[in-house]
Amino acid sequence: MKKVFTLLLLSSFFIPFSNIQAQQISKEELVFLTPEWKGDRFPDGRPKVPDDILKRMKAVSMEEAWATMGGAQFNYQLAEDWPVRINPDSVLVGRAFTTTFMPYRPDMWKVIDERGKKEGRRNQNVWGVEQLQKGDVYVADQFGLHKNGPTIGDRVAADIYRRSGNGIVYDGAIRDIEGLKEMGRFTSYVTSYSPSYHNPRNDLNTMIMGINKPVRIRQVTVMPGDVVLGKEGVVIFIPPHLAERVVKASEKTRLEDMFAHIRTAEGKYTAGQMDASWPAAIQKDYLDWLKASVKDKKLKLPVAKAQVEEIIAASSVNNVN
Repeated sequence: MKKVFTLLLLSSFFIPFSNIQAQQISKEELVFLTPEWKGDRFPDGRPKVPDDILKRMKAVSMEEAWATMGGAQFNYQLAEDWPVRINPDSVLVGRAFTTTFMPYRPDMWKVIDERGKKEGRRNQNVWGVEQLQKGDVYVADQFGLHKNGPTIGDRVAADIYRRSGNGIVYDGAIRDIEGLKEMGRFTSYVTSYSPSYHNPRNDLNTMIMGINKPVRIRQVTVMPGDVVLGKEGVVIFIPPHLAERVVKASEKTRLEDMFAHIRTAEGKYTAGQMDASWPAAIQKDYLDWLKASVKDKKLKLPVAKAQVEEIIAASSVNNVN
């Protein structure tokens, strides 16, 4: 009997956190809004791009990602103008976990907060944070609120980093910026910094309106599960069904660029020849170079051996056909 009581007690403790309803999108709606994704999903329905793709995404340039998405008619996926960047020399990559805040309105805030409290939630600014998982990037629209607006300081940021291993993309203000910079890999893109703070007890100015719902960041519609790529001062949001295509196109481009640079330096081809469509003779030269290079232990290729061999195999089949 004691064992059964303990199990019931544990179950009652975990239910509110695994079946969150307050401001959260339903699994069915999230699946409906991400129809192109055919891979694994989290229990809440969020697309789960594989860790291997996330790892390889770090080497993708903004130009390479943009070219692939533009070809698929995703033309509004780039968010620029980030006055505050933390660890700007690092790369931010992960799966988007989205949260939306709106300006405080007492009647709405009260019922939202009461519903959350019944589910065991604390202050609204951490409702989304407490659901983060490894590999996530916390992406939040706080409508650019600045003075008395920061809902993320070093304590909340430390919890974000512990749970996700990543930083944030935040259209709002943060505080304790010196502490955030000391967190190592907390690579982040933020709209503003203010030493003031949001006091949920007597200075309410925000309320949470959405968890893992579509969110607007700059001119981008961001979906939960989008792959976030932040580098060179900008952030691009890659739809999950395009993530692998972006990575593979980037790897192919990097190898072709390396070949072109080598052959141009040797004087074998001109820049004009390398920048145009390659005729059959150059394509054969490239494939032969690739086969030799993957076996050359002294030559460091910009792409892992397994992926180079995939490209060789695909190129060989295309040449035969």
